[in-house]
Amino acid sequence: MKPKTIKTLYWVFTIILALMLTMDGIGGVTRQEAGQVALRHLGYPVYLLSIVGIAKLLAVIAIVQNKFKTIKEWAYAGIAINFVGAFASHAFVGDAVFMIIFPLIMLAFMFIPYLLWKKLTN
Repeated sequence: MKPKTIKTLYWVFTIILALMLTMDGIGGVTRQEAGQVALRHLGYPVYLLSIVGIAKLLAVIAIVQNKFKTIKEWAYAGIAINFVGAFASHAFVGDAVFMIIFPLIMLAFMFIPYLLWKKLTN
């Protein structure tokens, strides 16, 4: 692939990921009812919505900036941990297959901009 194509794809997938995380982060910070229901179902305290919501919003800032590479790397790691934790939580409570698999699909999607970013910086 040409560098310009890689850069374009990187930004397209990064913006999509950033928008999804922003919407989810705002939902967490504002403690939307659907999030509260989901956390109670998984056995977590509701205040976790605010903590994870703020972390997601900070991760968005980190992944769209290009100055601090280590912070960006840690943000991707945090996002990955979030998706793996969601997968495990849904699996442990015995949710439907789609609810268990969906965080893994999101994890795979997250790796697209990550790998494109790595390709751009090497």
